[in-house]
Amino acid sequence: MSRIYADAHTLVDAVLRECGPRLVVGLPLGLGKANHIANALCERAAADSAIHLTIFTALTLEKPTPKSDLERRFIGPVIERLFGGYPDLDYAKWLHAGILPENIEITEFFFLAGKWLHNGYAQQHYIAANYTHAVAGMLTRGLNVVLQLVAKRVVNGELRYSLSCNTDTTLDLLKARAEGKIDFKLIGQVNSELPFMPGPGDLPASEFHAILDSAETDFPLFAPLSEPVGDAKYAIGLHAATLIEDGGTLQIGIGQVGDALAQSLIVRDRHNADFCMAVSSLSPGEPARVLAPFKEGLNGLSEMFFEAFLGLIEAGIVRREVDGAWLHAAFFLGPKSFYRALREMPQDRLNRIQMMPVSFTNELYGDEDAKRIGRPKARFINNAMMVTLLGDAISDGLSNGQMVSGVGGQYNFVAQSFALDGARSILTLEATRHNGKRLESNIRWSYDHTTIPRHLRDIVVTEYGIADLRGKSDAEVIAAMLCVSDSRFQDELMRQAKAAGKLPLGYEIPSAHRTNTPERIARALAPLREKGLLPEFPFGTDFTATEQRLIPALQSLQQASSSPAALLSLLWRGLSASSTEDADCLARMGLDAPATMREHLYRWLLRGALRR
Repeated sequence: MSRIYADAHTLVDAVLRECGPRLVVGLPLGLGKANHIANALCERAAADSAIHLTIFTALTLEKPTPKSDLERRFIGPVIERLFGGYPDLDYAKWLHAGILPENIEITEFFFLAGKWLHNGYAQQHYIAANYTHAVAGMLTRGLNVVLQLVAKRVVNGELRYSLSCNTDTTLDLLKARAEGKIDFKLIGQVNSELPFMPGPGDLPASEFHAILDSAETDFPLFAPLSEPVGDAKYAIGLHAATLIEDGGTLQIGIGQVGDALAQSLIVRDRHNADFCMAVSSLSPGEPARVLAPFKEGLNGLSEMFFEAFLGLIEAGIVRREVDGAWLHAAFFLGPKSFYRALREMPQDRLNRIQMMPVSFTNELYGDEDAKRIGRPKARFINNAMMVTLLGDAISDGLSNGQMVSGVGGQYNFVAQSFALDGARSILTLEATRHNGKRLESNIRWSYDHTTIPRHLRDIVVTEYGIADLRGKSDAEVIAAMLCVSDSRFQDELMRQAKAAGKLPLGYEIPSAHRTNTPERIARALAPLREKGLLPEFPFGTDFTATEQRLIPALQSLQQASSSPAALLSLLWRGLSASSTEDADCLARMGLDAPATMREHLYRWLLRGALRR
């Protein structure tokens, strides 16, 4: 029976007595970290140089950090409201400050996107590994402790704990322990907000060496802030939704594209005529496609379970059962409403959501015949940062070697798409991005880093359309990629391809794809926007109504900051505004009674941005 502790430091004393001073600790990816125990371990190691502490983890969650006065005015109250009681991880604070003790080592195989780009220690200790290979990395490093956030309940007088949000690597580690490949102590920290999830992560107390269970160490779950879904993301979602076959299998990666795709599938199912009209408008020169609503429904198979999948379940689209489940997933993360929905879900529905090891969701190995039967017409949809004209995808790092995030499960799902009959890999990206004042194309001729190599190129989707690359020659692939590129960059991209001898000198981009501009996308989506079918937050948000109104205004202000003419335009609009409808927004930003010239300027600019 596991020992129950009310104090993290007392628990750490016991761990050091039993494991010795050399600790190799596994912390689950994302939400499932036992923060209080991890902090107590770090504190003890920082005070005693005889202790050597190695932490192997991924996706360290951190509160947002404002970068300007206006951003602080907006995000400060949100941070306090949503994260006020969330305990920061000491090792992350020390890494940012450059004061991590020499006897503490932190290694991650997946970063919070962009968070550690300019941190030398984090970059140097990053481990490049597929999600499914993380367990092997821990085995070779001599893992002896796993710390996990858990939910608890009593069933027929028996105390049980759920791995809940992170069955991903922990279940695979427990399997390795049962097979005698490793010996480690599984230690849990109880959290009252964590949903008790059914499936193989529902464990008896005997699986745990120790449990931290105290009101003093309970804390609100981390809830990442939702971002509004803009036109480009919705256009990508609508295009991708045409590729999903009824009766099939669906995986969605992290990001706003997942929200856009899920909402697009709901529009396809419930407002089919509007969906087909929008797709036709987004695809000039393409034959009209008739895509029917879902009769059989889809089955969800995804390493990540988030609110978009819950929305598809509630809409009755994800309803095809495999082994009694509508969805198999390996970890989850979402807003507070998402966690609450899982806690309050009737048990018979919750049983249809099975949290599994990442080796199950991301691989075909192990019971391969059953997996093949359960994964028909699979569509694996993941995000890329850039794609070359020849089909190389860049999703995790930069040409200088710095890692933005990590490969995670992307390669796993691409590999499955080629191994499964009728499956496809769909990589999505916006065609352009802003780099300071400069607009850049996310479709490149070449790039000095690759996540998914061109020999695994399949389908690429941008806001401008679908490029089906599988089985195509290099010239055909280049032509397809040019057709989904932004028209402001097509000529230069085409010139580079011709100069390399990879495209005939006489080739011309079809006229139907020469109008790939944001304005065309906005016009195509306007009818669905006007009908309320493409909301900015399709599956809810923790932002208030006033904050939701402020977000696009602040985004407009940020975009205008690189152009004096644009700022002057906003300023003039704000000075000439006479309406009092901005009162709530100004008060929320602390600009209802400006006391300085800077605050007056902020007030005028914000009022101008609210009227765009």
